[in-house]
Amino acid sequence: MQPIGFDTTQVLIGGRWVACANGQTLPLFNPSDGSALARVARGGAADIDAAVAAAQAALDGAWGRTTAAERGRLLMRMSQGVASAAEELARLEALDVGKPLRQGRSDALALARYLEFYGGAADKVHGQTIPFAAGCTAFTLREPHGVTAHIVPWNYPMQIIGRSVGAALAMGNACVLKPAEEACLSALAFARIAQQAGLPDGALNVVPGLGEEAGAALAAHAGVQHISFTGSVAVGQAIQAAAARNVVPVTLELGGKSPQIVFDDADLDAALPSLVNAGIQNAGQTCSAASRVLVQRGVYDAVAARMAARYEALRVGPAMDDLDVGPLISAQQRSAVRTVLDRAAGDPAVQVLARAPLPATLPTGGFYVAPTLLAGAPPTHRLAQDEIFGPVQLLLPFDDEADAVRIANGTAYGLVAGVWTRDGARQMRLAHALKCGQVFINNYGAGGGVELPFGGVKHSGHGREKGFEALHGFSVVKTVAVQHG
Repeated sequence: MQPIGFDTTQVLIGGRWVACANGQTLPLFNPSDGSALARVARGGAADIDAAVAAAQAALDGAWGRTTAAERGRLLMRMSQGVASAAEELARLEALDVGKPLRQGRSDALALARYLEFYGGAADKVHGQTIPFAAGCTAFTLREPHGVTAHIVPWNYPMQIIGRSVGAALAMGNACVLKPAEEACLSALAFARIAQQAGLPDGALNVVPGLGEEAGAALAAHAGVQHISFTGSVAVGQAIQAAAARNVVPVTLELGGKSPQIVFDDADLDAALPSLVNAGIQNAGQTCSAASRVLVQRGVYDAVAARMAARYEALRVGPAMDDLDVGPLISAQQRSAVRTVLDRAAGDPAVQVLARAPLPATLPTGGFYVAPTLLAGAPPTHRLAQDEIFGPVQLLLPFDDEADAVRIANGTAYGLVAGVWTRDGARQMRLAHALKCGQVFINNYGAGGGVELPFGGVKHSGHGREKGFEALHGFSVVKTVAVQHG
């Protein structure tokens, strides 16, 4: 078992690290070799009750009296603390999630940047004065929701904590964080950094546990005034249904089947790295993964050959070896992806264009799947419709611009799209025509884009995170009208 450096079996409630009420723990496994990594608290409804009460007490006490400028300074100190501990956080994330160490480092720096951005923005979200009537002054205030729930997935814990918890704290909310049971370590480490930075007791509470226990209790809790959830469509639907019973707003960032669209006039040298990297990053376990690559027929063969060559050169291995692709998060996720690939192998319509080699030296207990590039399936095929959440991409040919838009929009999802073309007019037409939350022209992902609002449409969810839009989402507008004659 890897040395972690702190007690991983406790929950943080009201500024105190304690065992969960039932005294139970859950195992964490290292995806790279299947070995035991740590044990974490199996929090439940009693712990969620206590965490929500502690958050409310913080709002009624010191945290509720903290000014916007002071909140900003606190977030800046938290950012500096994360930056100082970036290497340790990166190691925890790599061990816990299975992603290559370099990706863990990027995630740690992204968390620091989120906190820096929201620290700088905390006192810059203003109300408005409204011309209304003679003898009356009308204005708006932006106020926190109150207690906010943050149910965070296992694929990018640090990044998603930064964009949800960071924004919520900046607006003066008190947070209850439920990290995924598969990957909790960076969340627990972050909470300790927040305490060291001086965050008041109860402003951030962390309760690990199973989704169907701690997560369900948090989503249904009557003391929660806003819920932020990132994860699967099915769980998002359940959370929204639970929130509806309390008439609580929800920000949902769910699945994706995001396309990259390559036109005949694209700069292929610029496009090729993104075409592959956006599909295999974090072993494809990314909501915004570019799992569909739409290529105009005039360059289809060239793109297919060049992507295949890149796939065959990918290096797969343990997270700490810091190669191109690590393992999947769990045996369950590996089994799900293997099932998809087995079905594809038995489908005469589907062609395997390339498969990255799996070295014979891989740890036998690790959860590895060979990154695979597929072709031949029509746009209506389940490979082109269902989120796989593994290192699998599908090439799809198209004829013209209208055909590309039809295929790109032809799924239940709408999270991200990439467009590769030198034609400026086409760039603007596609930006308007694609039904999704983000469109990247001649790039994909824009380097994380802390400042860029992020979220989806259709089954990819609703609400926006990142940028100032997140601050608006974590606040409520109050209108005040003063009749003064």
